[in-house]
Amino acid sequence: MTAAPPPFRPSALAAYASRAEASRGRLHPEPESSTRTPFQRDRDRIIHSAAFRRLQYKTQVFVYHEGDNFRTRLTHSLEVSQIARSISRVLGLDEDLAESLALAHDLGHTPFGHAGEDALKDVLAEYGGFDHNAQSLRIVTKLEHRYVEFEGLNLTWETLEGLVKHNGPLTGPLAQNPKPLAGAITEYAARHDLELDTYAGPEAQVAALSDDIAYNNHDIDDGLRAGLFTIADMKDLPFVGEAFHAVAKEYPDADQSQTVHEAVRRMIGAMILDLIAETRRRIAAADPRSPEEVRGLGRPLVAFSESMRANDAALKAFLFANMYRHFTVNRMTSKGRRVIKDLFHLLHAEPECLPPEWRRLTDGRNTAKTARVVADYIAGMTDRFALDEHRRLFDLQEKP
Repeated sequence: MTAAPPPFRPSALAAYASRAEASRGRLHPEPESSTRTPFQRDRDRIIHSAAFRRLQYKTQVFVYHEGDNFRTRLTHSLEVSQIARSISRVLGLDEDLAESLALAHDLGHTPFGHAGEDALKDVLAEYGGFDHNAQSLRIVTKLEHRYVEFEGLNLTWETLEGLVKHNGPLTGPLAQNPKPLAGAITEYAARHDLELDTYAGPEAQVAALSDDIAYNNHDIDDGLRAGLFTIADMKDLPFVGEAFHAVAKEYPDADQSQTVHEAVRRMIGAMILDLIAETRRRIAAADPRSPEEVRGLGRPLVAFSESMRANDAALKAFLFANMYRHFTVNRMTSKGRRVIKDLFHLLHAEPECLPPEWRRLTDGRNTAKTARVVADYIAGMTDRFALDEHRRLFDLQEKP
């Protein structure tokens, strides 16, 4: 494990950090708060949104009714937020912006996790497709209806940029997986340029890797808790096997729950320290003097070392094979996909079955506009509501 650096508490933001007072502002100008910075205000708007509350009952890996101790999209987002704040504090970045991005990064996820997203991608293939990052943007710029003067939450440019570029540039030569832009992104970018061909600012880069740290390590915890694999199954896994071996050697009498917690906390700590060390190395080499220079570097400033990237890839491959494709998870996600597709096909063909506030947004049966309205309606559902709505629409003995 990497040795801990000395305590580091910057008295001021680093030169390359985003600055709330220098924010590029909001699409709809507003008077600033007298008690909060623009990025703190973004965070508060995200927390108070309906989409954020619904994350409590949205799948991370396990559907809500499979157990109270498994992580949901909400608890995952809180864990990402905690990691992002810690890293940002050490690197002299704006913690509030990093926190806002961590809390908002999963707002666009469907019920039933990636299975639900795959189902919506399939049924929307001829209507512009579906992407959860684009849906997150659609939620915070259009679908949240809290304010009289504008649609959405009217977040700052920096938060919207980081939300859209969670996985890096979307266009241009730096895009990792170039593909046609989702309609929500194209529509918004026409009004508010988010510079889609560059990397995001440093706080957004921290939030993205904090997501990796959180879900990889906590999926180990949830997978072991669910009995999908054992500690012994991971003994030859680089980094992970070493962590569990070290804990077993130091605490031979600990029970499994304590052993798992101790190993996971050590792995999280080691990944954080590795990221900080590699990022400091890149900062020293590039010497960026502003967040704009960070965006213009042509490669990420915030990163793991090469060895940790290899460890991360090996862990992802293990979880994919032993958790995400485990037959018990497959059975539940298969049900989720069927629920999503059933709901879409019925409501697209019969929009009169939609609640009135959604039906008035449609323009007839089986149209492109109605398809997008139905997708917005379904994507916003919790696991629980989707299952209940499916029963109401398909069970002849269930009350509508």
